[in-house]
Amino acid sequence: MKTFMQKCENIERKWYVIDADGKNLGRIATKAATILRGKHKVTYTPHVDCGDYVIIINASKVNLTGNKLNDKMYYNHSGYTGGLRERNAKTMVEKYPEEMLERAVKGMLPHNRLGRAMGKKLFVYADGNHKHEAQKPMEMKVD
Repeated sequence: MKTFMQKCENIERKWYVIDADGKNLGRIATKAATILRGKHKVTYTPHVDCGDYVIIINASKVNLTGNKLNDKMYYNHSGYTGGLRERNAKTMVEKYPEEMLERAVKGMLPHNRLGRAMGKKLFVYADGNHKHEAQKPMEMKVD
């Protein structure tokens, strides 16, 4: 018996929408990363981008447990001396909720060109509206 290997030409991609309203950040990110990688399919192949598209709505209403709102820090560095910028999770939720969820999901994907291709299939919106109604996305439940 031969091992099945998925080919790029034969991949059928679906669209899923995840509502982040009141859900924990990590639960949403792991569910989205699993779908983006394609691990929910029986035809999963590690070296092929066989995942589906994910739309996350209501990113500004995401839940953080414990004292993470004040303690969790997000760092950026410009590459210049003194170019470190640090923001806490409260600032990220208020001003940049899309970036916060994108960072959480993309951190769970492979850190190579395959992971970057998977990350391009992620769409995050701060409110409940999105522009992908034509793709007829299916509702995905997060526990």
